Amino acid sequence: MSVRLANRIALAILLIGSIVMVFPLWWMLTTSLSTEDEALSAASGFRIWPSEPQWGNYPAALRKMGSSPWRGFLDALANTVVVTTLCVVGQVVSCSLVGYGFARLRFRGRETLFVIMIATMMLPAQVTMIPMFILFRSFGWIDTFLPLVVPLFFGTPFFIFMFRQFFAQVPEALVEAARMDGCGHFRIWWQIMLPLCKPVIAITAIFTFIGSWNDFLGPLIYLQSEDQMTLAVALNSFQNQYGDFRDAHYLMAASIVTMLPCIVLFFTAQKQFVGGLSLGAVKG
Repeated sequence: MSVRLANRIALAILLIGSIVMVFPLWWMLTTSLSTEDEALSAASGFRIWPSEPQWGNYPAALRKMGSSPWRGFLDALANTVVVTTLCVVGQVVSCSLVGYGFARLRFRGRETLFVIMIATMMLPAQVTMIPMFILFRSFGWIDTFLPLVVPLFFGTPFFIFMFRQFFAQVPEALVEAARMDGCGHFRIWWQIMLPLCKPVIAITAIFTFIGSWNDFLGPLIYLQSEDQMTLAVALNSFQNQYGDFRDAHYLMAASIVTMLPCIVLFFTAQKQFVGGLSLGAVKG
């Protein structure tokens, strides 16, 4: 087989895979711009584009979220932005601090603690779900954002590992020069290490943003009031209320609006996504 033929086969496979991956999103967009009759027909067949795009489906769907027009969507959007921002900040700060400690501080039991921390990644989230709920309930944190935000201020093993691997590559001479200038560990972490690890910070922030923005189980468990709902929970309530085929165009419109920030983030940060695949594999 020639190289040209092999390349053509590879391109064909990639093209088919891309079409398969994009098809659900295109179907959602087409349905969201359809009329009620076209949305009903879309359940049995696919059309490339609606005959007359109904852009008014989007504001109509957002008005239907919650018990009052627009209020449910705006409250859910504000709650999601607050929770996601705090999660990103907490994740970056805590993971970079702990990663710096494992990479640069010498203390007894460091390797043992690091292995134990990595081993916790093998625990499914379902194992700790009930104990964490009981703990947060004893704190009086139910129906607040604290159970969703506070755990991320204590770090996540995967991102700690990434920061630790990156910090371990920084030349020791650079750190020693900073110490000779009178810098302590916190100043070295803030002024030297963080500016150098922007790729790791970007990856941590991107994946935390997507995870927090799309998180459904956590808000469903800990948030009970309607004014505390995030977009994922509000969309689920919308689906339960308008989940039949007659309102499929509204449901798809609300779904696209909810996932739009993640789509934009993906296309604007493709290099960071690809770079993140190899960051954790660098040997420290």
